Amino acid sequence: VQLQASGGGLVQPGGSLRLSCAASGTIFSINVMGWYRQAPGKQRELVALITSAGSTNYAESVMGRFTISRDNAKNTVYLQMNSLKPEDTAVYYCYHRQITYDFWGQGTLVTVSS
Repeated sequence: VQLQASGGGLVQPGGSLRLSCAASGTIFSINVMGWYRQAPGKQRELVALITSAGSTNYAESVMGRFTISRDNAKNTVYLQMNSLKPEDTAVYYCYHRQITYDFWGQGTLVTVSS
């Protein structure tokens, strides 16, 4: 499975960004997709996950501000990020899991700064 993420960039505090990640290759119908992030000097952490059935899981720090969604026909996951804060600055990694295999995208940088 290959993951191609896009949508990162520079945004002011309080602004919005939308990340996208398209999966290609051999995709099983039952899978989990989502996003992790890693800020400078910190460990990679979960942001949000969504199953192929539509169940979601969010980190407490982004709950109410970020929304994860997916288009199963396009094997694409989205992360709508609103009310962004400087502490959301990180490299965001797309994630895909099927059976017991984990796959990662190349990362896209999100910088929240005035």
